[in-house]
Amino acid sequence: MDKRSKFNKISKDIKSIKIQGARNVAIAGFNAYKLIPNERSKQKLISIRSTEPMLENLLEIADKLDEKELIKKLKQNQEIINKKTLRLIKQNSIIFTHCHSSAVVMALINAKKKGKKFEVYNTETRPLFQGRKTSRDLKKAKIKNTMFTDSAAGIALTKSQDTKKADLFLIGADAITKNGVINKVGSGMFAQIARANEIPVYILTDSLKYSKKKIKIEKRNPEEVWDSKNTKIKNPAFELIKKK
Repeated sequence: MDKRSKFNKISKDIKSIKIQGARNVAIAGFNAYKLIPNERSKQKLISIRSTEPMLENLLEIADKLDEKELIKKLKQNQEIINKKTLRLIKQNSIIFTHCHSSAVVMALINAKKKGKKFEVYNTETRPLFQGRKTSRDLKKAKIKNTMFTDSAAGIALTKSQDTKKADLFLIGADAITKNGVINKVGSGMFAQIARANEIPVYILTDSLKYSKKKIKIEKRNPEEVWDSKNTKIKNPAFELIKKK
């Protein structure tokens, strides 16, 4: 496969969310740019996913570092997140999370390796079910996990007949702004439920996701939800978690 074909395949996989998660999208976009390093390639990659400033930030410095240096930088940042998260998790905690976040998953795996015992409640995350990836990653790491439908998140966060109240809500971010953080749609609603029930909410994310620009919230194809031609469908991919 030539460089152009590889570039196009990576672009297609990012757009279709075959490559998912802000960190993975940014790394893939970085590698695609390195295949054809020019301004046109940079702008095309940035345009694919409008709510991913980490990709744009990495492309701005792509000419100054190689993939090995990038991975080292991201690993160092994740180690900082891991250390801070380890202090947050108490023994036998119930931790709630939404969608799939590499930062959250890696922090939880680190906590497991460090001897922390806990259980994770997570959402399935419709319509593309990114929560299933979270569950698979946790299962592989032998972390106890229960997945809930999105509409049952209130039950997962608060004590019910057969669930315990969550002790902690850990979530990733796709963008950091002066008004708050932007993450998968539903995040803001779940954060409100958590705050109303005095459950601490923590955002685990890399500072490379910060942007001074106004972030455009990506709208996904309505057919991801339902291929009905007679029903108007809104399919926003992200929402803002506002500061208190």
